[in-house]
Amino acid sequence: MDDDYMASFTPLFLTESLEMAMEVENENSKPSCFSCVFDNQNGGRSFSSESYLASGSLKRLLLRLDPSPNDYEEDTVEMFGFQWVTEMALVESCRLLFGLLRQRIHGLENLVQMSSSDFSQAANLHSEAESIRHQCIEFLHYVKVFIFRYLEPPRAENDGMLHPYEELEAQVPSLLVEELHALTLQIGHLFELSSSVLAAFTIQHQAKLFPPSWHLLHLHLDIHWLVLEILHVLGEKMMRQVVYANHFMNLTGENLTSISLFETHCGNLICDLISISINKYIKVRPSEALTSHHYPCTCIKELWILLIQLLDHRNKGSHTESFWSSVNKNLKNIFERPSSSDRMSVFETNQCKDPLSFSWWIITHLASLYQFDRNGNLDEKKQKESNWKFVEELLKKSIDAQTGVLEEQLRMHLQCCLTLCSFWDLNLSVATILWDYYSKNLNSSFTVPWLGLKGLANVSKTPLSMLELVKSCCCDQQIPALYKSSNSYLIFLSILARMMKEEAENSGVHPWKQIKGRIYSKFHRRRMQELTEVGLQNFFNLFLMLAIVAEREDIVSRVLDLLDFLTPSSVTVCQRALIWRGQFAFLLIYVEKNMDISVLAEKLSNAFREKAKEFLVNKNDYTQKQNLWTLLSTYIDGVQEVFETSCNLNLSQEKLLNDGFTMLLPACRGAELSMVLNFLQVVLARLRSVHKRVSQGLQLGNTAANAQLPLVAKEHHLAVASALWRNFFPYLKSQRMAQMPPSPQLADTAAGFTLLALDMPSKALSDLQPQPVLSMMQLFGWDDMVWPQLVSRYLSHLIQNSALYEAFSSMGYTSYEALTVRSWFRCILQMFIDQPTGMLAKTDAERTVGKVYMEQLIEMTRLVFKLKEVENVLSKANVEESVFKQDPKNALVQFIKAVGRTYGGLQTLPEKSAMVAKTLEYLGDVLKYVKPYLKVKGPPEGLQLTYWIIGCLVKFWAPILATSKAQQLLFRIIDCLLLPHSVLQQDKELPVALLSAIQESLPLYLQHLLLLNLKNYLILGLSFICCQSQTQGPYLNQLLGSIIQQYFGRFLPSSPTAPGAGVHPMVLALCSSVTVSQMLHLRKTTLNVINEHYLQFKGNAPPPRLASVLAFILEVLQRTESTELHDINLVLPAVLKCMVLLNELQVKKISTDILQYMVEGCQAGSGGEHATQLTSVFRQFIQDYTAVYDHRVFSILEIVAVSDQTLVTCLIPTITQSLKDSEHKQGLGRNTAQREAYKRLLSHLTEAGQNEIDTKNGK
Repeated sequence: MDDDYMASFTPLFLTESLEMAMEVENENSKPSCFSCVFDNQNGGRSFSSESYLASGSLKRLLLRLDPSPNDYEEDTVEMFGFQWVTEMALVESCRLLFGLLRQRIHGLENLVQMSSSDFSQAANLHSEAESIRHQCIEFLHYVKVFIFRYLEPPRAENDGMLHPYEELEAQVPSLLVEELHALTLQIGHLFELSSSVLAAFTIQHQAKLFPPSWHLLHLHLDIHWLVLEILHVLGEKMMRQVVYANHFMNLTGENLTSISLFETHCGNLICDLISISINKYIKVRPSEALTSHHYPCTCIKELWILLIQLLDHRNKGSHTESFWSSVNKNLKNIFERPSSSDRMSVFETNQCKDPLSFSWWIITHLASLYQFDRNGNLDEKKQKESNWKFVEELLKKSIDAQTGVLEEQLRMHLQCCLTLCSFWDLNLSVATILWDYYSKNLNSSFTVPWLGLKGLANVSKTPLSMLELVKSCCCDQQIPALYKSSNSYLIFLSILARMMKEEAENSGVHPWKQIKGRIYSKFHRRRMQELTEVGLQNFFNLFLMLAIVAEREDIVSRVLDLLDFLTPSSVTVCQRALIWRGQFAFLLIYVEKNMDISVLAEKLSNAFREKAKEFLVNKNDYTQKQNLWTLLSTYIDGVQEVFETSCNLNLSQEKLLNDGFTMLLPACRGAELSMVLNFLQVVLARLRSVHKRVSQGLQLGNTAANAQLPLVAKEHHLAVASALWRNFFPYLKSQRMAQMPPSPQLADTAAGFTLLALDMPSKALSDLQPQPVLSMMQLFGWDDMVWPQLVSRYLSHLIQNSALYEAFSSMGYTSYEALTVRSWFRCILQMFIDQPTGMLAKTDAERTVGKVYMEQLIEMTRLVFKLKEVENVLSKANVEESVFKQDPKNALVQFIKAVGRTYGGLQTLPEKSAMVAKTLEYLGDVLKYVKPYLKVKGPPEGLQLTYWIIGCLVKFWAPILATSKAQQLLFRIIDCLLLPHSVLQQDKELPVALLSAIQESLPLYLQHLLLLNLKNYLILGLSFICCQSQTQGPYLNQLLGSIIQQYFGRFLPSSPTAPGAGVHPMVLALCSSVTVSQMLHLRKTTLNVINEHYLQFKGNAPPPRLASVLAFILEVLQRTESTELHDINLVLPAVLKCMVLLNELQVKKISTDILQYMVEGCQAGSGGEHATQLTSVFRQFIQDYTAVYDHRVFSILEIVAVSDQTLVTCLIPTITQSLKDSEHKQGLGRNTAQREAYKRLLSHLTEAGQNEIDTKNGK
């Protein structure tokens, strides 16, 4: 057998021997040794260049090559400070040399005892200890070389006499066995070293100076290994004949031999190394087992690798004990702990508290060392010897109930098992053992309490998460991380999945056929009904994993059959939801593998239909509804994930969208409805995206082999679209005019259906045909009855859609943009339509809704301003949109102004006529939009917005409203906003909100304009229209007068100094920057109304609020800085009357100011028309009041004389005549008092006055 073995390996050995021979010249003469000191020239190797692996020492040993081909070539060799004959030293002085070796070891031990913490001695101690170690190692290497080169193999016995030297040489093998045995007894076990020496393992490898303890510890490692090397070389040299030690027997009377010494020492060494690993394992947590190494330094790691290589090499050649066999024997002793065994004294000294976990740990890490080759390099393809038989025994102990292994330990054990599966050839027995355990414990949650939430049982919330969890078991994972991320059951599934995949790949026979019966046999009716929610989760995890790696259809069919064992009464709601999630997870596998899902989809959708029907029937039963929603939401999540993960939607996905949704949607509320609509949006978007991609594939053309796929997919897409229109859209359509504002998702979904109608128009409902896109826009975008929140969000999705624009263009529908602008008008005007009418503070929810809608309007405004028609209008009016795009209200006003400017720039009548028509199309029935505000007289924000926007319309579109096409709209605006029935009822007070909306001003974003009041814009526009309109001029003038009459008094304060009395809106209207003709017309109409209704005395009783009326007139004069003819006729007589008849200081003061402004204004006026008219008024005033109020008349004239002597001078004849008439009427002769007063007046008139005085005196 040995000869056969050697014959089979001769070519390999020969090749490697030649390679080694070629490397001889480059070999370092320094003897190999254990070293955990790495330098920068290490070249990224795992071990030091001096190590037995990296230096090639092990490789030469196994290839039977000279251990040190470059050394010991001289006749003499120096060892321990003496010169020795190279070829004879070991024959003549074997005991002496080994004695010197023991002496040096003892000297190093003494050096360890003498060493202290004095750093000044560190260098000397390091140098001396290193020298001793080097001498010892060099001697043992010499022993190897001597045996290999000079020791003669045993000769055949003969009767001839031997030379004395030959006799000595013949005794060398026995002497070596004896001396090596003595050496092992001297150094003893590694664990017997003092703690100070063993602590040297922890010294940093990067150190330059090491204490004697470090050198002693590594010398022990060298000796332990070199003894094995020497014994192996000796055995090879002696042609594997047993070498007996002549003077030694063990306790049983057996002779010491080279083989027994090798086995004993090797066993002791492995025992020592395991002891070191136990000390390391004590500090290892289960969660860190795979990342915590079993060796304290790389020298121990190297020693393990050396043992693996040597023992397995010897095992192949001579049936000696393999490495795993030796390790297993020692590990078994840890469990048994026999007190009579000397070898096991190490385990008694360092008792392992958890020998089972330790065994898993050490075997896993030792298995990883098989990846290193004879040179210490990683070779993952290297064939690795397995140890499955012992691992199976460990596995049985791990799952034995009597052992009492906890989940935290079991996780680590299975982590190790999974790691071993990646190293060794797979073994189905392992899966069988584990399945027998887990099949009985499916209801267990396999949690680790101290892990907190991470350790809790994880019942997957969605089908995709369930599938992803199982997929993670089927792919290569970071095994160390599994401890916290997976429980032991999932690690078992990872082991099973690995075996299923790799066995099938390697052997060609799928292992599923071997283990299938064992798995199926564990499930029957009673067992299925015993499963809890966690048990069902584990059930699905198992079969999902199997479906991924084994026979998919067979497994899914069996799962459905097993689930049929569960009766509805025995299944809770949570369990039913989990079952649905599991079935959807199988659907996702089908989709991933591109398999038709119709059978499983129909089974699920039928169950969904029944639950949706119950949901509708029990919509008022909160508890029942909550339970049903748990199931229904599970179904919705599952369908969504199927659509999201489907590549081409050609696997009968439409089966999942049945009429159950027609029953579900009407019963949904709040979050429920939101979830369904979000799901619907996902499905719509996914369908359109996939359909577009497939359609592009059809247009580009396909090869014959692939041509059928897009066609089949397109048919399925049409089926999905038909299901969506049939089962979802009717509800969507019914909600567009709901009593409460709809959710944003409704608009989003409606937009999705519109785009679906654009992509696949043939499947839209019949009532939307023949142009479903146009019908959808009319339903959700242009209908004035639909909530503005819905319209704005809906249109924001579609305005900039180029495909939609092209569709309308192709059908010749030119009003697309105009109707969109109209909807934008309405959305802004109705932005407060859902607000409460009272003045109460808004709640946080209302503020949030308002903020969301405002953001929505901002976005809609931005998009509307991108429309071609709107861009054209703005460009012609030279309007920059960036200034106001963040404020929809101001943007609307800016657009209104731009339209007015554009109209004003048109020249021809056809252009103007077309612009009027387009403008009215933009506007629509604007009063219908604001009717809700007017009807309930609120909310205040809505009323303010209404009066401001429509006021801007009347002001900036006045030329348009003056046309015959638009006049009816103007009249309706006046009737609804300015002269409604409630305003005409003078005895009724108008609501505060309404008055505030009319009175308060809002800014216009125009340069150099005042802040104009809402009603002012109306009045200014009306005044323009009254000037422009020929056919309706008298009627419009009448309306203008009525408006002024109604609102002048309503906004007139009780006193000029009343609190809160601001500028009267009429003042602002009269003083605005308008054309002269508009201003004069408005001023005349206003003053005429004031004269007729607010300045008329009842007898001598003054009109109410006279001071406020006069203050209004004064403010107009002051702001306009001009006096018109109609001012003199309409205002001056009343002012003079007030000055004569009233003694109120405020009235007299204001009247005097008015008088002075008018007199001075007439002086500044051009021509003599104003002076003539003024003179006429004063003549009449003198004639009316001199007889009775002569003194007051003269006082007034004195005031006038200060400003305009010429005027009063012209009035002297009239005054004189009035004085005479007064005296004549009294019949008492001259009235001395009157004449004296008259003289005082004349004294102010210089020459003309003096002449009149002289005339009177002469008479």
